[in-house]
Amino acid sequence: MDSALDLLGGLLLVFGALFLLLGGLGLVRMHDVFNRIQAGTKATTLGTIATLGGMACLQPDWALKLLLIGLFILLTNPLSSQVMARSAHRTGSHKTSKTVVDRLAEDTGEPL
Repeated sequence: MDSALDLLGGLLLVFGALFLLLGGLGLVRMHDVFNRIQAGTKATTLGTIATLGGMACLQPDWALKLLLIGLFILLTNPLSSQVMARSAHRTGSHKTSKTVVDRLAEDTGEPL
């Protein structure tokens, strides 16, 4: 059973590291701040949760602490990305030409 947890932990660590790498690549490749926020938040949240799960499999004594860290990340990452996107929208950040719908501007009555 111990080797099965080690294998699962290793796979989760690799999966998490891959998503963290893809999140970093998304920050470089995306065209505007809104897409960068999306790529950075979604990929790093999943990557970090998978990495924490892998560490919990490898070090079961740390599982409670890692669970609390994961819960904190799940609660704070979406909130912080929403605040950053709203701030970028209010300051008139550049949008890519592919942005065709702006729901926040529609909701607040701002001109598109």
